[in-house]
Amino acid sequence: MAGNRRVDRRNGGEASPVRLIAVAVILIGLVLVSLRLLPGSPFESSAAAKWGDAGSSASDRPTGSGTDRSARQPSSPSPSPSPSLEPLPFVARNLDLNIEGWYSWSVLDRRTGKIIGSKNMGETSTTASMIKAWIVADYLRRAADAGQTPSDAKLADATRIIRDSDNTRAEQFYNQVDRDASIKRLISMCKLTDSSVAPDGGWSRTALSPRDTARMGNCIVTGTAAGPKWTKWLLNEMKQVRGAGDFGIRKAFPASEQKTIAIKNGWIDRTREQEMHINCLAIGDTWTMGVMVKYPINMGYDYGMKNCEKITEALLRPGT
Repeated sequence: MAGNRRVDRRNGGEASPVRLIAVAVILIGLVLVSLRLLPGSPFESSAAAKWGDAGSSASDRPTGSGTDRSARQPSSPSPSPSPSLEPLPFVARNLDLNIEGWYSWSVLDRRTGKIIGSKNMGETSTTASMIKAWIVADYLRRAADAGQTPSDAKLADATRIIRDSDNTRAEQFYNQVDRDASIKRLISMCKLTDSSVAPDGGWSRTALSPRDTARMGNCIVTGTAAGPKWTKWLLNEMKQVRGAGDFGIRKAFPASEQKTIAIKNGWIDRTREQEMHINCLAIGDTWTMGVMVKYPINMGYDYGMKNCEKITEALLRPGT
């Protein structure tokens, strides 16, 4: 009977077709929603795409229009090349001058540290009074380091040593800077490679090469020798060298430039060697220079003094 086939659905009986259709629709809807949220799916929604991109790094992001950072930011300008340095007033040449005896020269470019010179620029000669520039510098730096200011009388003595090449006062200063210990400081502080202390410990027989002479000049002008307090003062004194000591390198320059060049020269007759030793140190705006000559003692001072100038003239760039 029909009444006998009725099923109680509350007790798990057979479902009706309408209910089955409703369940199927719900399941299909859930599947579609899942596909829309799945990254990379063809059903992916724009919202899901945005959520997925929010967690990625900038380097992982697409580089299309509107997302390329480099396209939005102007590129940095390329650095312009640094201007080339003005040439030194000297040209390196192998000199063949009609000069009696031995001669040597060296120039140091203060901007680059490059040194040019004759093939024998590392050979030494005795400095004579040229070394006084270091002795005064050493005295002034050590005084400043000790917190002392030289008296006016001491500064006047230093002026006489530099401008007039006073030997008596130079010896007094040399004793105050501990004699050959001062020359050892020169070699160490100025990074000299060819030079040495005199065997007798005297300042006049200190052995310097033209290459080390140029280095000593650079040591003075950079402030290493006299220190920051006294370097300007010392260079000013060296620009005012006068009398017998005013010869050599700067005399090869136009008169208008000569007083801008600091110098300290040395000249002596060596009876032991029967030679004249003439030495020239000069400091310009961008360079330092050393020239040394040795020749027979009977030829006198003037010959060597003029040859310091002659050698410099032969090295000057045309138009200097």
